[in-house]
Amino acid sequence: MMMTTVPWMRLYRQVTQLESVSCRNISDADGDLVLPNPRASHSLNFVSNCLVLFGGGCEGGRHLDDTWVAYVGNDFQGMLKWQKVNSGIPSGRFGHTCVVIGDCLVLFGGINDRGNRHNDTWIGQIACHENLGITLSWRLLDVGSIAPPARGAHAACCIDNRKMVIHAGIGLYGLRLGDTWVLELSENFCFGSWQQLVTHPSPPARSGHSLTRIGGNRTVLFGGRGVGYEVLNDVWFLDVYEGFFKWVQIPYELQNIPAGFSLPRVGHSATLILGGRVLIYGGEDSARRRKDDFWVLDTKAIPFTSVQQSMLDSRGLLLNMWKRLRAEGYKPNCRSFHRACPDYSGRYLYVFGGMVDGLVQPADTSGLRFDGRLLLVELVPLL
Repeated sequence: MMMTTVPWMRLYRQVTQLESVSCRNISDADGDLVLPNPRASHSLNFVSNCLVLFGGGCEGGRHLDDTWVAYVGNDFQGMLKWQKVNSGIPSGRFGHTCVVIGDCLVLFGGINDRGNRHNDTWIGQIACHENLGITLSWRLLDVGSIAPPARGAHAACCIDNRKMVIHAGIGLYGLRLGDTWVLELSENFCFGSWQQLVTHPSPPARSGHSLTRIGGNRTVLFGGRGVGYEVLNDVWFLDVYEGFFKWVQIPYELQNIPAGFSLPRVGHSATLILGGRVLIYGGEDSARRRKDDFWVLDTKAIPFTSVQQSMLDSRGLLLNMWKRLRAEGYKPNCRSFHRACPDYSGRYLYVFGGMVDGLVQPADTSGLRFDGRLLLVELVPLL
């Protein structure tokens, strides 16, 4: 499959009126290539023209400690070739976060298959060698004596070229957390320092939610599972202005959502796409029913000045904020706790793994299974 070249401004105008996405399965159908094991709650990032996959949980509740890389480049045709580049470092885990800052990966936390929570921070860096091919090295980051409490199933994203924010997650004894921390990295990424943000108001405690940087110094939080195991659909902005951080909730109503569809979800993906919007895919509801729907959360529909107001016109915001997209082409299974990342253009989205609905086997109580497919999702612009 060759990615076609479209003038940037023309493409931008087209996808601002986005109506659908096109899905394609780009896994090796014939089984000739070595592939990562099926998994969920892993990390998937696009950095240095490569997809990088690390860790996750698999059948039997076991954690994984492997790192895989697939070179994408500017264009590609056919299936991607995965290469296993590391194992054992970092230690096996699932429910961790891994974000791209510059040309590096910054990984934090997670849970292993013994139930132990982590609060370590790692830096990953890709290198291309003429003889060795692609390699990826991980090193433990020196953060001094202050670090967030250990956790997994939290959310994270970068907020500038040297900072990462994490929020909430599941801590010791299964306690859901509601704290916010910022990691500031040194110029050469040799060390970093953590600082807790104490703001009021702030999002309630949760896990399995998403944090997505949407440009400038603004981050959007959506969904997750609360302390009473309820599945959430609230939207919050984390704004940074002159060095000060502020959480602001964006209220809206659900009454105009089409029948048969619901926004509350946990274990979804939320990815920044072309046009400065967030593409939300999959997840599961409070009854653990997995989803296969695509939604656009258009944060640009909310004026910046409105964020400072205590009351917003939620009815008007609903019509502009949320839009459900049609899915064309390959039809993936309903899934949750998958991972997704965009390429540099923001027009293509890669999705790997997750827990999916499958055929019920005689010895199984349900059709739940782990998936190992790699999907390519393309924004379909209006012609």
